Amino acid sequence: MNHFSVWPKVGLLFVLILCTTAERPQPPSVSPTQSPPSAPCSAPEYHQFDFWLGDWDAFDADKPATPVARAKVTSILDSCVVHEDYQDAKGSRGESFSIYDASRKVWHQTWVTNHGRLLIIEGSFQNGEMFMAGVDYPNGKERHIRGTWKPIPGGVSEIAATSIDAAKTWTPWFDLVFRPHTKFPEANPGSVVGYEYVQKHRPFVFEYNWSFQWHIPCLRARFSLQIPAGWEFTAHWANFVEQKPQTTADNQYLWEVQDVPAIDLEPEMPALYAIAGRMDVKYFPRDPKLRAKTSGTWNELGIWYAGLTSASRVSTPAIHQKVVELTAGATDPIAKMKALTSYVQTHIHYVAIEIGIGGFQPHPASEVFTHQFGDCKDKATLLNTMLHEVGIDSFYVLIETRRGIVSPDFPSMLFNHVVLAIRLPDDVQDPSMYAVVNQPKLGRLLFFDPTNPDVPLGYLPYYLQDNFGLVITSDSGTLVSLPLLPPATNRLLRTAKLTLGPTGNLAGEIQELRWGGPAVDIREHYLKVNPSERQKVIESFLGAFLGNFTLTAASLGNLDHSDQTLTLDYKFVALGYAKSAGDLLIVRPRVAGGKGSALLAGKPRKYPIEFHETTRQDDIFDITLPPGYIADELPQPVHAQCAYATYKSEVQVTENVLHYKRSYEITDLVVPTDKLPEVRNFLHQIAADEKSSAILRRANP
Repeated sequence: MNHFSVWPKVGLLFVLILCTTAERPQPPSVSPTQSPPSAPCSAPEYHQFDFWLGDWDAFDADKPATPVARAKVTSILDSCVVHEDYQDAKGSRGESFSIYDASRKVWHQTWVTNHGRLLIIEGSFQNGEMFMAGVDYPNGKERHIRGTWKPIPGGVSEIAATSIDAAKTWTPWFDLVFRPHTKFPEANPGSVVGYEYVQKHRPFVFEYNWSFQWHIPCLRARFSLQIPAGWEFTAHWANFVEQKPQTTADNQYLWEVQDVPAIDLEPEMPALYAIAGRMDVKYFPRDPKLRAKTSGTWNELGIWYAGLTSASRVSTPAIHQKVVELTAGATDPIAKMKALTSYVQTHIHYVAIEIGIGGFQPHPASEVFTHQFGDCKDKATLLNTMLHEVGIDSFYVLIETRRGIVSPDFPSMLFNHVVLAIRLPDDVQDPSMYAVVNQPKLGRLLFFDPTNPDVPLGYLPYYLQDNFGLVITSDSGTLVSLPLLPPATNRLLRTAKLTLGPTGNLAGEIQELRWGGPAVDIREHYLKVNPSERQKVIESFLGAFLGNFTLTAASLGNLDHSDQTLTLDYKFVALGYAKSAGDLLIVRPRVAGGKGSALLAGKPRKYPIEFHETTRQDDIFDITLPPGYIADELPQPVHAQCAYATYKSEVQVTENVLHYKRSYEITDLVVPTDKLPEVRNFLHQIAADEKSSAILRRANP
C-alpha cells in the first residue's frame, strides 16, 4: 500500500554480495525411505499475490507517460512473504510485507515508511483481485483505508480509497499502474543504448509504416519482412532514397538504412511525418479470395471500409424523432443541414473508445445517439444517418490531417480522421458553402468536419484544405483533392478610432471583425478561458504593442455562434504612446497587430515553411492629431510582394486625422527552401514598415 506522495526518479542500484565460509547448521539428513517434508508455504493460497512480483515502474493512471516511483516486489522467506520496496524521487520510501495467514484464511499486509508511518490492512483474494482494508490514525483521527490490486495487460493496477466517516463514504486516494521497469546497462550521458522488442498483432489491413527518422540521429535501422509462400509485397519510400531489400531466405526480406540525420524542429515547418524518412510496405496474398484485407487500390480500400461500416448506419425511431424535432420549420436543404450538423457538433461529445477493430469501425449510430458521445467516425456515422432521414446523401471521407503524408500513387490506410462529404442537390446554390468539390461521379460534394465545434457548415478547417481525402461510397473508394480556400474566406478586419493628446497619450477604441480561420482560432481560445479571465487575454495582446496602458472596456460578440462573424471591441488609454522631442511628437501609426515574423531569424532553415491557410487581413486606423499639430514627415508607402503573399501600407493625413491603412494577404501555403530568400526579404520589409513612425510638428510653437 503506497500512501505517501510520489515523484518521478531515475537511479541505479548496485548490489554487492559477500560470500563467507562461516559454518552454518546443516539440515537434517533424509533417508531414502523417507519422503521429504513439503515446503511450509507450498499451498496455492500463499501464491495468490504472485502476480505482483516483479521490478516495476509506477505511474499515475491518468498520467501514463511519466513514472512516479520504482517498486521492487519479491518473494522472500521461502516464498512465504511478498516483500515490496517502494521509492520515489523525493526520498520517500516504504516497504510492505504481505503474507497469507492460513489459520484465519486471510491475507495480511504491514506497511512502514521512512516517515514513521505504519499501516496494517487485511483481506482476501477474490474474483481475480486482492482486496485489503484497515484503519490508521493520521493526526490522531480515525481513517479507514481500502485497496485493490489486480493484474492488467502489461502490468498491475493498485487503487486505494479513504473514508473519514466510518466507511460510509469513500474518497479516491490514488490510482497506480505498475509496468515492468526497463533496464539499460551503463545508462550514462554519452552511452549508446540499443533495444529490441517483439510485437504480435493481427492486422486488419496488410500494411506497415516503418519510420526511421526522428528528432535524434539514427546510426543504423533495419526492417525485416517475412511473408508466407504465395504472398507478395510492394514498398513506397517517402523523404528518403529508396533502398533495395536483401533477400535473406525464402520469402524473407531485409532493409537497412545508416547514418540517418536528426530532424531539427523549425517554426511553421511541415508536419514531422511529412518530411521524415519512412518506408510504407503492403503485403498481400496472390489468391483473390484472401484479398479482402489488402489495400491494393483506393477503390479496394473504399469497398472494404464500406462493408465494415454498413451495419453502423442504421436509424432508429429515436433518431428519426430527433431529426423531425431539429428540422421542424426548415424548408430548404441547407437549413436542414445546418440544424443537423450543429446538433452533432455541439451535443455529441468527443470521446474515443477504440479497441481492436474499433480503430477503424464506428459504433452503431443508435449507440452514439443514446450515449451522446463518440469519436470522429462515430460522429460522422450519426450525422450520416440523420441526413439520410431527410433525404440527403453523405459519404465517409478518410483523411490524414497532416498535409503531405498521403501519397496518391500508393494507396494505404494512412489516415487519422473521418469527416463527411455531403451531396448537395443541384438546385442548391449558396455562396457561403465554400468547401465544395465537383466530383465527376458523385456531383457537388460539401466537405464538413462534425468533430470540430468551431467550424460552421460550408467552411473547411485549415487541416483539411489542400489535402487528400478518400471518399467512401457503398461500392467504391475515390481519392479526392480537397480545395484550398481563397484568402477572402479567412478574414480579419481591424479598425480603430483613436485620439492623440499633446502629451503623447493615446486613447480610443479598436474593433475586430473575424471570420473563417482567424475567427476559428480566437474563438477556440476564448471559449477555453474562464469568462472572468478573458480581459487578460486582450491585455496580453495589447501589451505586445503598447507600454503603459489601461484597458477600459472590452466585449465579444457571437462567441458561441460559429456561423456568424466574431466581433471583438476594446477601449484603452496608453500614456506616453507618442514620444516628445521639443516641438515634435513621434508616433507609430501601426498601433496594434503584427504581421512581421521571426520565421527566418537565426540559423538557415533546412525545411520549407508551411502556412496554415490563406488569409486576407486589414488594419484601418484613424488617429485624430492634437490641436495645433501638423504632419512634418510620414512613412513612405510600402508594396511588398513574393510568390506566396502580398503586403501594402500607406499613411496619409486629412483634416487633422492620420489615416493608416494596410493589407496583408497569404495566397499559397508551402514555401520551398529555394524560395526562402525571397520570403526573407518580404518579411524584412514588413518588419521595417511596422516600426516606422510619423513625425508631427507643432505648427505654432
